[in-house]
Amino acid sequence: MDTTKPKRVQAQRSKKRLIIEWEDGHRGEYTFDYLRAHCPCAECRERRESGTKQPSANLLSLPLVDAAATRLESIEKIGNYAIQIVWGDGHRYGIYAWPYLRQICPCEEHAG
Repeated sequence: MDTTKPKRVQAQRSKKRLIIEWEDGHRGEYTFDYLRAHCPCAECRERRESGTKQPSANLLSLPLVDAAATRLESIEKIGNYAIQIVWGDGHRYGIYAWPYLRQICPCEEHAG
């Protein structure tokens, strides 16, 4: 598991993405719909795991239909280990730990 921590986290609402600059120089760009689709809360994780196997992210990408579900309301820092995102539909239960965010980084280096 990667223990690298971010040195900067920036939300760009107009571009609907979160940019994380990691201490080791890596830069990850996460769209809001990608982050919501990968919400680590128990309810969302159970929904993902109970469905059929997801296709590769490189094969198919579909945005979520509900715009409120992917509209960023706020981001809160949780200690030194994570962020909590509050979405426009009120969902606020996912705590995105730094190792998890690094693991799901959608860049070419981490894909697949």
